[in-house]
Amino acid sequence: MFIAHLPAGYLATRALRPRLPRDQWGRLLAVALICSVLPDADLLWFYLVDHRQTEHHAYVTHWPLFWVALALAAVLLPWGRRRAAAQTLIGTGLICLLLHMAMDSFAATIFWLRPFSDLHLNVVEVPARFDWWVWNFIFHWTFAVEFAICITACVVAWQTRGTRNATQA
Repeated sequence: MFIAHLPAGYLATRALRPRLPRDQWGRLLAVALICSVLPDADLLWFYLVDHRQTEHHAYVTHWPLFWVALALAAVLLPWGRRRAAAQTLIGTGLICLLLHMAMDSFAATIFWLRPFSDLHLNVVEVPARFDWWVWNFIFHWTFAVEFAICITACVVAWQTRGTRNATQA
């Protein structure tokens, strides 16, 4: 996936919103959007340090169990009076992180049980037909799914724009 991680994180957070405290919406959305793209921070390592030697989905930032373990550790920290708010942020962040990897599993390889197993999931194989690898994904039918996610997020954002101020009060 190239362009749909952020919109998908937005849609997931909007779907969770009725269950969340109103005063946390802005902070929650920020955490969700950051977590929606956070696994791809490994691209800096991929290009600047590793020089594209290892496929970036093999890095620890794309291991779902890494994020689950990190979230569990964070939930167990003593948050005091802010425990419920922290758990809400951690849970929403984890949902967006796992959504990122689920979406990547659609047209790329994700190792869902690493470091314990090399079992991986890749629903659709995108064939290499073009010299520049990006075109292989853009001209594949899976890109239409990404585009639909982006359009859906835009429609939802447009439809909810007028209610934003009323619900945040």
